[in-house]
Amino acid sequence: MKAPFPWFGGKRRVAPLIWSAFGDVDNYVEPFAGSLAVLLARPTQHKARAETVNDADQFLANFWRAIAADPEAVARWADWPVNEADLFARHLWLVNTGRERLSNMDIDPEWFDAKVAGWWVWGICAWIGSGWCSGTGPHTQDTASQLPHLGNAGRGVNRQLPHLGDAGRGVNRKLPHLGDAGRGVPDDWQPASVPTSATPGRVSTFIDIADRLRNVRVCCGNWDRVVTTGALNYGATVGVLLDPPYLGDVRTSDLYATDDHHIATQVREWAIANGDNPRHRIALCGYEPEHIDHMPDTWRMHTYSASKSYGSAAGGGVNDANRALERIWFSPHCLTADGQLDMFGGAA
Repeated sequence: MKAPFPWFGGKRRVAPLIWSAFGDVDNYVEPFAGSLAVLLARPTQHKARAETVNDADQFLANFWRAIAADPEAVARWADWPVNEADLFARHLWLVNTGRERLSNMDIDPEWFDAKVAGWWVWGICAWIGSGWCSGTGPHTQDTASQLPHLGNAGRGVNRQLPHLGDAGRGVNRKLPHLGDAGRGVPDDWQPASVPTSATPGRVSTFIDIADRLRNVRVCCGNWDRVVTTGALNYGATVGVLLDPPYLGDVRTSDLYATDDHHIATQVREWAIANGDNPRHRIALCGYEPEHIDHMPDTWRMHTYSASKSYGSAAGGGVNDANRALERIWFSPHCLTADGQLDMFGGAA
């Protein structure tokens, strides 16, 4: 299973490696949820007793909440052809009205907005490069006329040509579920205030993800709120995947709607401070120059290259130089390839 949208820095291709290092942990925590590539790739035979994910990006957290609670409604709002005029208009609406609607996420742990979620995922699939919902573009909304104009006040958006390559066809689709007839949406099911039709394959995809997230706790806030002693107290083993935004001096800006260019340093310090705990199995992701001079010898380092991305680093993609710098550091109590505890550690 994979996320129905592209995400810069996703770890889907190395997810099996991470799970082999974690094993079937009692408690899994992902402070930087992103596309949930690793969670969605967890082996089905795992018991998944407790799983918690978090992201400071309210658009992202709202999407995961909404798709878990009402996947059909999200699918209907997301079901729309790629249209440049709509991409610009919906982007402006999301950054202004949509962001205001998401303010309820901080006070109600069960609140979600299916329309914001559907338009957000539709747009991120049609968008190319960085800046989606970052609110840093030049086009802002005139509150009197409700028309966009150029200015430096309010929440601005970039005007971007839709993605015209193979991945630019909108929300990812798959073959509709063909087994057990009860998995489909009834013909007469029409929730209030949402579009009344959606591609069956898209609905099926979202329902499958909703099933997977049924017992996953989705938090929205600072990363360190889900790695406190209390949050990690459950279970004999705890797997913590740390995949913070790369440091600002090694990648482009505006990759994420909530973008802290220096948070990777704080995350590394927490990982090192907690890595010797025998209950903890920690994976720290990042570029080699960010962490190589700071990691203890007891941590294992794995080297890999990221998939090619559209564009260059200046346009929001991953350039060839940075692709080869991807690293994952595993704490001393992670498992080795044969499923045993790594007794000696050391860089690979």
